Amino acid sequence: MQFRRQNTEQDGVNLTPLIDVVFLLLIFFMVSTTFTKESHLKLNLPEAAGPQADSPPSTIEVLINADGSYSVDGKALINKKLVTLKSALSEVSGGEYNRPLILTADATAEHQAVVRAMDAAGQLGFVHLSITTRQPDEQ
Repeated sequence: MQFRRQNTEQDGVNLTPLIDVVFLLLIFFMVSTTFTKESHLKLNLPEAAGPQADSPPSTIEVLINADGSYSVDGKALINKKLVTLKSALSEVSGGEYNRPLILTADATAEHQAVVRAMDAAGQLGFVHLSITTRQPDEQ
């Protein structure tokens, strides 16, 4: 009988399956990761219990009545639409959107009216936005 020796050249470790698993894990983590860019309108909310702040003379004040009607720097607007509010803010500011804007809303005003005013300010580019509050009643 003649026996032949077989060639055994595969003495090392095969790394191909390991690399496949690493790539699969990499793809899994890339797909499962969420990349979101959140944008927020920055608000400077005053302290409710703090002292009253003096407003600079170059501020723009938007008053929101209980029924949701607007008044910009003491001038009442003809309707409650976003377009009307934006045009009034543009006219009063004269294109200077870096001026401070103060929102004063009635406590019983609809939330939508306040959000509409904030949206108009944000669309025009106002960045210094404040909401006024009153001192809490002592009990």
